[in-house]
Amino acid sequence: MRTVGVEEEYLLVRPDGEVVGLAGAVLALAAAEPDDGDEPAPSGWPGHRGVLPPERRMPHRPDEPGGDLEGELKEQMIETGTRPCTDLAELREEIGLGRSRATSAAHRAGAEVAALGTAPPRVVPTLSPGARYSEINREFALTAREQLTCGCHVHVGIADAEEGVAVLDRIAPWLPVLLAISGNSPFWNGEDSGYASFRSQVWNRWPTAGPVPAFGSAAEYQRVVSELIATGAILDTGMIYFDARLSARYPTVEVRIADVCLQADDAALLAALVRGLVETAARSAAAGEEVQATRVEQLRAASWRAARSGLRGSLVSPVTFRPLPAREVVQQLLAHVRDVLEDYGDLEPVTELLEGPWRRGTGATRQRAWLAESGDLQHVVRRAAALTAR
Repeated sequence: MRTVGVEEEYLLVRPDGEVVGLAGAVLALAAAEPDDGDEPAPSGWPGHRGVLPPERRMPHRPDEPGGDLEGELKEQMIETGTRPCTDLAELREEIGLGRSRATSAAHRAGAEVAALGTAPPRVVPTLSPGARYSEINREFALTAREQLTCGCHVHVGIADAEEGVAVLDRIAPWLPVLLAISGNSPFWNGEDSGYASFRSQVWNRWPTAGPVPAFGSAAEYQRVVSELIATGAILDTGMIYFDARLSARYPTVEVRIADVCLQADDAALLAALVRGLVETAARSAAAGEEVQATRVEQLRAASWRAARSGLRGSLVSPVTFRPLPAREVVQQLLAHVRDVLEDYGDLEPVTELLEGPWRRGTGATRQRAWLAESGDLQHVVRRAAALTAR
């Protein structure tokens, strides 16, 4: 069975629902905890942010769940991750423990964490310290200054880069469905954006963000990455922000299209579906099946539709590239990965988890409901923080 791990980004908030830039304090206080072990703390997994200076990372001890607790581009954000898992129940537990660990660290600085794709109230983001972040802020101007978004990144193990590229070429049409399931960012700068995932609209302003065409080989993938860096439009491989990419540090495919999920159950569901897509694609490549011919323009349109509608209304079918009711498109995804889910023993839990977004709503739906009942965006943040901690 392929390993799977999840990285989640959270907003740091005050108990009253104000979004605050306390990442430096949270990391410093967490790192000041006495360490009972004599061995140096491991670097964690996936933790692909190798460019972070040591003071921006709080490594976990070997007996602790999850990966490193890390800072991000903005002081209003913090990130953690799971260790690689093969069992879905174990992964769900890891996600929950990672959220608890992030919450405990935030509490030491008088804060909470909230699994929200964007900040509902208006907030002026604060740049985190570090030469690289300063360079990004200078080079990308308003795009960098306004970038306060939280995503969920799923890593799935691969045999090698060739298999990874074969997977990337085959999973692209299905990624917008994952965005629709995870949509958790309806608000931007204090108002309703009209989107289920406005995070994706803000994120796609980066030069390399979004869908990409099929590469065909690992050599071509690396050539494209090198050519993008050579343009000077990005700083390094850390700014390859494709919807799905090869990890720069680990033998994994990293799917980056999703919002951070409001509920840990939905993050586990997302991870199981991504692993199902990766294994299905790898089997297709091994069988010599051709890549579905899809233009980037079609992929962008499908992603926009998913961001706009979420699970309400229609989505673009990855099979026909025509609109269908969202539930039918999600069922197409489930049918596409069913054989793998059965082989991995994940079909029953995934089927059950899939009912969650329909029954209680996605993160975007629930945020809007909280605002409707309270008229207060900070109330939305407080509700999200309580749910994240639980």
